[in-house]
Amino acid sequence: MIVPAPRERLRHRRLHELDDWRQTTSDALPAFALVGMLVCTLVLVPGARSVSGLELLLSSAIPLVIASLSQMFVIVLGDIDLGTGYLVGLANVISARFLESSPEVAVGLLILVVLAYMAAGALIHLRKIPSIIVTLGASFIWLGWALVIFPIPGGDSPGWLSSLMSWEPSFVPAAVVFALVIAAVGYLITNRTAYGTVMRGAGSNRLAVTRYGWSMLRVRVVCYGLAAVFGIIAGLALTGITSSGDPNASANYTLLAIASVILGGGEFAGGRALPVGTVMGAFSISLVGQLLVFFNVSSAYQAGAQGMILVAVLAGRALLRIGVR
Repeated sequence: MIVPAPRERLRHRRLHELDDWRQTTSDALPAFALVGMLVCTLVLVPGARSVSGLELLLSSAIPLVIASLSQMFVIVLGDIDLGTGYLVGLANVISARFLESSPEVAVGLLILVVLAYMAAGALIHLRKIPSIIVTLGASFIWLGWALVIFPIPGGDSPGWLSSLMSWEPSFVPAAVVFALVIAAVGYLITNRTAYGTVMRGAGSNRLAVTRYGWSMLRVRVVCYGLAAVFGIIAGLALTGITSSGDPNASANYTLLAIASVILGGGEFAGGRALPVGTVMGAFSISLVGQLLVFFNVSSAYQAGAQGMILVAVLAGRALLRIGVR
């Protein structure tokens, strides 16, 4: 048996510590981006320096935050859901149309949506069809159903839902409380349950998961079911904030949610579920648009600015990983 020399052991330990530091810094990039955006906002927009000002600034991001968690449960498998935006829109329309007058109809329709999402996951697995194709086709179904229910924006939000989304605690913005709760729920599911470990493992090494006796079909169905549940919650939050239903109100959520997951530390290859990072990424993406609105900048520049933030963070993460390798 060959025992490494003390100098060689010290070198390996220092390299390991350096790799850990680089990985920690890479994972912290979403926090750096969010803090940077908040500092810029507080400096440039004095009205946002109060609890009510921050609430006004952050509240509109809550549906996107929850929709990003929905997308995370799909990306953790290495898939991509191109129907997230219209899923949120469908839940928004169903809740605005039926939740107040016919709650049993609303609940029944939303359960059907979850089952349809789970069926899409099963179809992807059984027929070996790329998730992009299935979810893109499904997105038109969600939009079509939403347009059948509400061809034009309308409806209303139930009183309890409007009250929940307009809650104003005196000590901290309600949006922060909602985000912490959503992040905690996502963290418990993905990192504190045995099945969460299986889901993450399925994204990084499907063969190993199968060899240990877990069904990849069941894993994918569960992940798509969770994505549907969080997408529905995002739609309910959107209804509570806007007090109406609009099939196209969340159309841009799909790409924004994908960007939020990747900005938060997720990977297209799958295997990484970082709910806290995803929430931070969603807030960062949302704040870019908010800042441009405050300065009366055309909305045409919002996508470009959001993309620049994403590219900057990913470039920093790539540089750190070069060192790790």
